Amino acid sequence: MAIHRRPIQERIDWLFDLAARHGENFRSPEAWLARERYLAEHPTAIAVLKCMDGRINIPVATNTPTGILMPFRNLGGMFDLGWPHLGEVLAHHVQRMVAAGRQVLFLITYHYSRGDSRRGCSGFNYDTEAAARHAYEIRAQMEHIFGSAHGTVYPLVCGFETDEEALILHGVDGDRLDLAAVDTESAGTLAPRLATLLPDMAGQMRADLLPLLLGNLAHIAEARAQVRQRERQLDIEHREWMICLGRGFDFLHTPNIALIIGPYSPNLDVPIRTAAGIIADNMTAGRIPDDGFLLLASVPYDEIGVDRARAELKSRFLSDFAARVIRDEFPGLAGKMTMRTAVLDWRSRKLERVDR
Repeated sequence: MAIHRRPIQERIDWLFDLAARHGENFRSPEAWLARERYLAEHPTAIAVLKCMDGRINIPVATNTPTGILMPFRNLGGMFDLGWPHLGEVLAHHVQRMVAAGRQVLFLITYHYSRGDSRRGCSGFNYDTEAAARHAYEIRAQMEHIFGSAHGTVYPLVCGFETDEEALILHGVDGDRLDLAAVDTESAGTLAPRLATLLPDMAGQMRADLLPLLLGNLAHIAEARAQVRQRERQLDIEHREWMICLGRGFDFLHTPNIALIIGPYSPNLDVPIRTAAGIIADNMTAGRIPDDGFLLLASVPYDEIGVDRARAELKSRFLSDFAARVIRDEFPGLAGKMTMRTAVLDWRSRKLERVDR
């Protein structure tokens, strides 16, 4: 039975088992060595700004090892670097990478579906042009903060087509590179095409972006080889049965099971309300059982002691805040809510339950 059809307690048990297995793999010697080797060969730090939609999983779509790409999620990929918490988190991330001698590449993504606009981004009411314009607004904000010469920080606007999970890179002169239109035999031409598309990007950064593009080509080919299975999956616009609030959800590699909300917006109730509405619609339409859904809050920490204790308080706050919004706006749905609160050891990717 597909996981989204199982009783809610079985789904929750499956989720925490998935998180445990992800952490064990992340901590394994082979995985650690693979990450160290990858970073030695490709030193550019890469972060991804993306929608809370569970289909948007850039590490999987680019065949990139876990732990390489730093994710930032919010409803529709909507961000404003004027938000106090988001601005501080991004600035701290850049400063930490630069102190280690690394350049920083931000992939600012929007998403859509070629096959059916209703499989696109509900955060922008399925208006792909509006989503792309917002991505360019974020790019302009980053240039205001980090500079427009792009010597250290490069904000790159990228589309993500969810039917084939293909990246579309936006160049400096309005040109685009759609990976879905590149066959695997032409993979050798990507490096010069990238140089033409992004002439203001540092050579090392382009060299470090190239493996993601090659990985995406391979991923697209795999998706097309499973076209019948994917056509059945594409009939389902949404089947999410959990709302994840906070950070540290890299273990969720299964599409359409979770709505992930980053703790960045000062109006955090808006994406929570939207996510709860999607869950309620899924139950009403019979896409998931109506026996319950999961609200999972998670906050990462780097050090034991004060840092972990603060993460516990923040995770509890996020959980309680979201629960209040859902109870106020969706009282019927709130009666089917199971709450779990956790912190994540960022160094080991171990998800730890927090007693309430």
